[in-house]
Amino acid sequence: MARKEIQVGLEIGTTKVCAVVAECQENGGIRILGVGETPSRGVRKGEIVDFENASNCVRDALSDAEEKSDVEIESVWLAVTGSHIRSFNNRGSANIPEESSEITEEEIQDVEFKAKEISLPKENAILHSIIQHYYVDGQEGVLNPVGMLGSRLEADFHIIHGVTNRIQNSIRCVKECHIEVEDVVVSSLASAQVVLGENQKESGALVIDIGGGVTDYIVYLDGAVRHSGVLAVGGDHITNDISIGLRIPITRAEKLKTEEGSAELGKSLPGEKIVLKNDTGFSGKEVEREMLNMIMHARLEELFVLLKKRLSGEVSEHLIGAGVMLTGGCSQIRGIRGIAESVFGMPVHLTRAQAVSGPTSAYENPQFSTCIGLAKYAQAVRSEMPESSFLKGFLGNFFKKISPFSSRR
Repeated sequence: MARKEIQVGLEIGTTKVCAVVAECQENGGIRILGVGETPSRGVRKGEIVDFENASNCVRDALSDAEEKSDVEIESVWLAVTGSHIRSFNNRGSANIPEESSEITEEEIQDVEFKAKEISLPKENAILHSIIQHYYVDGQEGVLNPVGMLGSRLEADFHIIHGVTNRIQNSIRCVKECHIEVEDVVVSSLASAQVVLGENQKESGALVIDIGGGVTDYIVYLDGAVRHSGVLAVGGDHITNDISIGLRIPITRAEKLKTEEGSAELGKSLPGEKIVLKNDTGFSGKEVEREMLNMIMHARLEELFVLLKKRLSGEVSEHLIGAGVMLTGGCSQIRGIRGIAESVFGMPVHLTRAQAVSGPTSAYENPQFSTCIGLAKYAQAVRSEMPESSFLKGFLGNFFKKISPFSSRR
């Protein structure tokens, strides 16, 4: 099988580092060949805080993926996240030369360049410039203006940017393992590739990916990305609240959340207790189930309210016809769907990667949505779909700055 048919997605998350090896099929499907994962160390809120520990975790996850897929990994598509990720919409325009009046690829590149010609903080770089809509002499609904006649071309783009050094740290963790980075992709954009269908993008959809340390979100309207961002709130905040509220160690709080936790209120019996057994350094304890549920409910409700405020003024909620798509590890918390429906006032769906084959334990687990989405994104780029315009020139500058880590295995 040709090497180019295999793509690897890598996510350096707050609670886990995950690598998915996938075969990109001609019919547009994705077949998972192997998944490697390891508990994450040296990462906080989706960003590297201990380079050596994080690099070791990346190495372990990639080795695990190689063993399970029987594929030697030479390069990856890397997900990036963090509260420093920002976005906005901007329009570029260009006049068409009178002597030809035919729109070419040169004019397309020109309007994109002008849309990105904005003032960013000096420490930031543009990650994605995603086309939304083209206009030729004011005509709306133009899908591909190349070859059309006109005197003026305009285009709306969704621009995503972030702090250069923070993104470089993630890239360096990979290159330390003598693995190349094909491209960096914002996590929410990757997840959307596999949890949303084209009809949902056209109808309008909000994807919320709740991970261990952050919550990534992205909004599609009329088939195009309208808004995106990252909240520095995730599953570890719920765990911390449980630890403080019930006065138990953080490790026991995490286990309690995943094994017994629910965000549904009024479902437990009056006075119902959960028995926590003795453990090293912990003498055991009984906790009220309803108190646990109240803590989890309060934190999740706070998260959704905060996100709703972020979207206010950016997106008209009545345009999100397909509703909210929840994914990520925390989307598995019992009762989360009801809280989201109450806050957003629209249908909420628990979702995972679609149009994927291979081990069901991988694609049925919403924790892997981002990693699988990276492979789908790579497939789109290789097929010269619209996504191929993302990240032009971005990695070139990165690699020049980190040449000591550029050797390949």
